[in-house]
Amino acid sequence: MPHIEAAAVIDVAAKAFRTQSSQRPNGVDVTASLLALEKVAKQSRDVISSESLLGTWQLCFSAGKKARYQSGQPTGSGFYVPKIAIAQITFAPDESVLTQLAIANELSLGSLQIRFTGPARYSGKKNLLAFDFTHLEVRCFNVLLYKGKVGSRNRAKKQSFAETKIGALPFFAFFAATEDYIAARGRGGGLAIWVRPTKST
Repeated sequence: MPHIEAAAVIDVAAKAFRTQSSQRPNGVDVTASLLALEKVAKQSRDVISSESLLGTWQLCFSAGKKARYQSGQPTGSGFYVPKIAIAQITFAPDESVLTQLAIANELSLGSLQIRFTGPARYSGKKNLLAFDFTHLEVRCFNVLLYKGKVGSRNRAKKQSFAETKIGALPFFAFFAATEDYIAARGRGGGLAIWVRPTKST
């Protein structure tokens, strides 16, 4: 699939999700388009700036780790995230450490809100954003039920986040970033699209 065509499919999918339109590309076509964009990004080695990732993004589409090229053909499918489950991720500068970012991952299911936060760092060379969730907040009807630290993979070794190799951390490998959406493959192998949330979200 040509790069321009693949980008157009993702653009339509992102806009349809934001406007809650039923006229949107199917899961197979979106997954194939993501694979095409990822392939081009790897070949061109274009660098995505950290500034283009900053802000809050809503999870729009997800495909499992089976989304791959096999014998030169795209395989796998994915799904649009139901509106009842609002999953948002936020990247912001870390005011305490200039070379790091801060990450927040929040899931809202009705009146229940679950929010993980922690440090992140971005390697523009390979467009890798590594992170580590260290704090958790749980709220229901906006009442705080729990707030505290969560297990860090490095705490037992007393190793700081900055000293930990990316290979030992969860990460996103970004391959697309526009004003309206970002796309990446996670360490677990899945693909995802996040869009700018609408004001009513």
